[in-house]
Amino acid sequence: MPIDTSSHDILADRRADYAEMLFADGDFASAASLMMDALERAPDWSFGWFRLGEFHEAAAEQDKAVEAWRMAVRLDPADRAGAALKLSLVGAAPQTDRPPSAFVEALFDQYADRFDSSLVEKLAYCVPDLMLRAVTAVHPESFALARDLGCGTGLMGERLRPHVARLEGFDISGEMLRKARGKSVYDLLEKADLQNLPQFAAPAGLVTAADVFMYLGALDGIVASVAAMQSPGGLFGLSVERHEGPEDFVLLASRRYSHSQAYIERLLATHGYAIASISNETIRTDRNAPIQGILTVARKQ
Repeated sequence: MPIDTSSHDILADRRADYAEMLFADGDFASAASLMMDALERAPDWSFGWFRLGEFHEAAAEQDKAVEAWRMAVRLDPADRAGAALKLSLVGAAPQTDRPPSAFVEALFDQYADRFDSSLVEKLAYCVPDLMLRAVTAVHPESFALARDLGCGTGLMGERLRPHVARLEGFDISGEMLRKARGKSVYDLLEKADLQNLPQFAAPAGLVTAADVFMYLGALDGIVASVAAMQSPGGLFGLSVERHEGPEDFVLLASRRYSHSQAYIERLLATHGYAIASISNETIRTDRNAPIQGILTVARKQ
């Protein structure tokens, strides 16, 4: 479910709104002070503690930021705000290899209504088009069954529909699935956590994960699940944000993960795939800077 951004106290919410205005104006210390006033009226407000941590972080008050984020996690152990990721980023907690599922679900539930316009119109998002081009270059014929993992609002599904007899979509966000249903391009849409996918009886000739793995971190489990749902000859199309360092993957300040090409190649080989195509691409922009990704199509052996 989406994060409840209200404290349910009118005066606390009003002070928090003023704090947000101060933060937007660059007065980070005053924003933190006013948010603390709000939290004195609503001490159990987990999202308020998360935002207080961000205000302290911007004011270069890291110890106070860590204290606020720890309070947010204590109040909401499911961690829909993603405070544990912030603690990892500042070195106050061990590096985590996956985000809290509740954080990913809440993030996309909140983002669903503006997802398509934000990505395509503002961020020049192009992974679905790049993925379709890569898949059809390897396999120009149609597929009997395709599964779109992390289908979101259906941007990938819209591209796949003309090339697939049956198309199934899976996503952790109920709001994203609601938007996808409105497009009427999937034969089946189900809510699923990609970190714990169900087993499938029918093998899929194509599985896609377009711009999904940056919200998973470690990919061993999901690649194993995909391999289990494909017969020899099946294609697996995936994209990641590109990491240039020696690590398999790293958590970024955006609270997304980037992955190395060597890690992707090793994982696919381990689970019985041969690379059919792999390319470095600009997948979108972020703050007017191009974001580099790796687009891969692999064939089950």
